[in-house]
Amino acid sequence: MSRDATVFTLAVNGTTCGAEVPPTARLSSVLRDNLGLTGTKSGCDAGDCGACTVLLDGAPVCACLTPVAQVAGREITTIEGLADTEARLQAAFLRHGAAQCGICTPGMLMAAAARLSRDPTPSRQAAQDAVGGVLCRCTGYQKIIDAICDVSTPVSDLPTTPGVGAAVGADVPRLDGAAKVDGTERFGADVRHDNELSVVVMRSPHAAGQFAFGDIDDWVARQDNVVSVLTAGDIPGRNAFGVIPAFVDQPVLAEGRVRFRGEAVAIVIFEPGAPPDLDSFPVDWTPDEPMTGTGAGRAGPQMHPTRPGNILITGRVATGDAAAALKLCDHVVSGQFVTGHVEHAYIEPEAGIAWVEDGTLTIAACTQAPVMDQEEIAAVLDLPLSRVRIIPTAAGGGFGSKLDLSLQPFIGLAALRTGRPCRMVYSRKESMQSTTKRHPGMIRARIGADKTGRLRAMTFDGDFDTGPYSSWGPTVANRVPVHASGPYAIPNYRAEAHAVHTNGPISGAFRGFGVPQATLLQETLFDDLAVALKIDRLDIRRMNALKDGDRTTCGQELQGVGIGDCLDALRPAWQRAAAWVARSDRDRRLARGMGVASCWYGCGNTALPNPSTVRAGITAEGVLVLHQGATDIGQGANTVIAQIFADAMGVALDQVMLVGPDTALTPDCGKTSASRQTFVTGRAAMAAGRGLRALVLRQANAGDDAIIDLRDDGLFVDKSGLSLAGLSVDAAGYVLAVEETYDPPTTALDDNGQGVPYAVYGYGAQIAEVEVDPALGTVRVHRVTAAHDLGRVINPTLAEGQIHGGIAQGLGFALMEEYLPGRTENLHDYLIPTAGDIPRIETILIEKPDPEGPFGAKGLGEHVLIPTAPAIFNAIRHATGARITRAPALPHRVLAAIRDARP
Repeated sequence: MSRDATVFTLAVNGTTCGAEVPPTARLSSVLRDNLGLTGTKSGCDAGDCGACTVLLDGAPVCACLTPVAQVAGREITTIEGLADTEARLQAAFLRHGAAQCGICTPGMLMAAAARLSRDPTPSRQAAQDAVGGVLCRCTGYQKIIDAICDVSTPVSDLPTTPGVGAAVGADVPRLDGAAKVDGTERFGADVRHDNELSVVVMRSPHAAGQFAFGDIDDWVARQDNVVSVLTAGDIPGRNAFGVIPAFVDQPVLAEGRVRFRGEAVAIVIFEPGAPPDLDSFPVDWTPDEPMTGTGAGRAGPQMHPTRPGNILITGRVATGDAAAALKLCDHVVSGQFVTGHVEHAYIEPEAGIAWVEDGTLTIAACTQAPVMDQEEIAAVLDLPLSRVRIIPTAAGGGFGSKLDLSLQPFIGLAALRTGRPCRMVYSRKESMQSTTKRHPGMIRARIGADKTGRLRAMTFDGDFDTGPYSSWGPTVANRVPVHASGPYAIPNYRAEAHAVHTNGPISGAFRGFGVPQATLLQETLFDDLAVALKIDRLDIRRMNALKDGDRTTCGQELQGVGIGDCLDALRPAWQRAAAWVARSDRDRRLARGMGVASCWYGCGNTALPNPSTVRAGITAEGVLVLHQGATDIGQGANTVIAQIFADAMGVALDQVMLVGPDTALTPDCGKTSASRQTFVTGRAAMAAGRGLRALVLRQANAGDDAIIDLRDDGLFVDKSGLSLAGLSVDAAGYVLAVEETYDPPTTALDDNGQGVPYAVYGYGAQIAEVEVDPALGTVRVHRVTAAHDLGRVINPTLAEGQIHGGIAQGLGFALMEEYLPGRTENLHDYLIPTAGDIPRIETILIEKPDPEGPFGAKGLGEHVLIPTAPAIFNAIRHATGARITRAPALPHRVLAAIRDARP
């Protein structure tokens, strides 16, 4: 305990309690670390995110900015202490799907409760203002505002659990939602153990350079609370990790050379309390000139021995003769686009704890891929898989970056070396410095059409800055050429994408795997064609849209193609937008415009195996248990997969007990990415439900149409009790059990990218309406109308929430988000949309069943971000004539484009 600690008496949630802490201690830390009230979250410790909002004498404050000395004698209310009158607010959040990942939910609820205490029936503007200081990266805010404005509805009006055969298509509140709204959800930073140690990492301040350690033992001896320092030589296994086995190349701890700002070089383990002073850590740096950008990467010194020209990989798709066909086209348009690094900016920084239990290293941390983590940790720490257990905590957002290892090897190594639980929580700066980003792209394309507007040919070439290590660079390079055509029929096509090494941040997976960058250019060039041909911009997309029976540029024949349905559904909104544009503002100062863009997206891995396995069983007491290992990072996998399973088995949803991801308890459902879980794990869950139903009916000697009912007093088939007591119990404790695996039917691609890269595609199209201030270069999005084909809508509320959240991220990508190492390493300088930035969003859910999807369902999560930015850019051009060729469209870039567009 610090020598300046004082005993403070605090009134928290109506209870008096004491804490012995320094007067300057953050209230957020006192609540979480001293009082165990972990419902208050910490996302930045700078007052930027608002996740730590609590009420102080009824007024919302950021607990991370409030010193404990200021709160003595005042009433503190946290999420755990919301009064009965606020139970309606929590119920409204569940009813409207206003909590997705849940990390910002306590802050949202507290800010909303303060407003409702003085204004029980707020307007939408008042509700928006109330939560304006709390950031959310998942929901797009609209569901949150809906919930605040609907708080007068009684708690009892939550939707009832659907009956037998009615789960698919029902607005089921999240099955894991209660913990998100009452403060009991446990994220990585909320898991604690007795006798734990803390871990911090020494990181490079340089993007490139060499380093040498001094006398580490002497430094440790001079520190009050440091237990140990570990470096690369202490790693017992492979000092390298990655997400694709053939491309594993990133050191856990660098050895003598660093290749990006934030690279880890040493682990410092210390007793809990004030972290050690790393400024005095004995390391000497010799900076090198970094390779910044793909041009420098291609021309610079070779970074990896087997990758000449610093090309990690090149992806290619080619069909027909694009070059020759372009020469024969009546109209050809060309252009290029530049995009920068984009930060995932989830509100939960990486956090977790590791401990050894019965000889097994157990790691509880935020992750999107527990089995991948298990495999990589086993290799790094030289352990058999059976001695590594990964328990995913609730993930406060992921969007792709939490697919890669972050702190897991650090805390795992520390726990093995010390024999004590070891815990680590990234700071916001550390999270932004060291984790992956969206790939910057330098992309070029030419597209040709005949005089009727039919597309005849396209070429595409892109360099994508993958940083110094591979991460998901191979996936981006291979996925982009498949998708760069958009969901359109193009008979002559050649596309290449190159992942290029630089000393920039590591680029990885981020909602779309490079497709959003490619679509920016492809969809804006389609507008060029429409203008040149004097064809309506919606019409040119509709006439070229893929349809059932068409072949893609990979030669794959498609079924269940919903892009035409999406574009048709947008026509009334297109006409309404045209009328809105015609009614410009009174002083004509703002220019109005409207834009449209389409998307498609293959669900799952590209031309690679992609299995999910689901287990289900019934105990001798008649309890039905579903083991599904798909991590839910806010998208709703826990709920949607259970809905699919329940209907496949023919039982009521509330009769299913769910066991979530844990490598010791659940089979591998693969990673949560690439919009694969509803499709792939959903198919496995459907097979498991049907398989277990067949076992039950066989045991009961009942027909296929029999009704299965599970009650407290046992299992019933057609109202007759089925005795299970005499059946043998398997190792997992079940008397009846199944395990089913589904792997989508894809094929490898040849050298020209011909084959079947994905079994299922999702489709969508969006209209953006914008106002541009031509004097300032500012852009305000007025409305987005989004039509997306889900095949079968499993849960409409959750689907709408995904669309809202994707559009919010797409808006940030279009207008404000640009990660600059060393300059935007916090949520103050790196801007993401707030509640006040989000336009009206109207969703249209299209159902064009896919023959391969569970009940016809397709994925959605990645798709919804893709068309937003190009629709906005096309609207800016419609409003001002300015062609934007670099994202984001910051005001100075918009002004420059407006000047360039003037005759």
